[in-house]
Amino acid sequence: MAQNNSSGDTGTSPATRAGSTTTLNEDGTAGKTTIASSVVQKVAGIAARDVSGVYALGGGVSRAFGAIRERIPGSGTATTSGVSVEVGEKQAAVDLDLVVEYGARIVDVARAVRRNVITTVEEITGLEVIEVNIAVNDIHVPEDDEAEETTTRVE
Repeated sequence: MAQNNSSGDTGTSPATRAGSTTTLNEDGTAGKTTIASSVVQKVAGIAARDVSGVYALGGGVSRAFGAIRERIPGSGTATTSGVSVEVGEKQAAVDLDLVVEYGARIVDVARAVRRNVITTVEEITGLEVIEVNIAVNDIHVPEDDEAEETTTRVE
């Protein structure tokens, strides 16, 4: 089938045009792509953990349930603990609960997390991230780890 390219973009698909981007549900496509919210949750959780200064995701209760969940075979991982998302056809919104390392500047960590989550989710999924809400629920102090190690009940 011959293509007539003299009038611009007739006959070419969006993916073949230089510098163009393809959206998930573009008109004229041969099907529809959907992305599960659990996929967006995992991507956002991994992107948030990649930022320096983030100790963990989730509040105390969420992390406790996550630790229990990790021990149950087939129940998944704690990758999505502290991450909730709303996913539409073309957009996503992300809510994160963070535990920040003591000494890290919280405002800078939140800014870096927001930037990394938006960039990563948009690159991997093609969804537009309209907001990333961050709640810092705790600060991790290294002395807390040392206290847990020395207080064992059984030897």
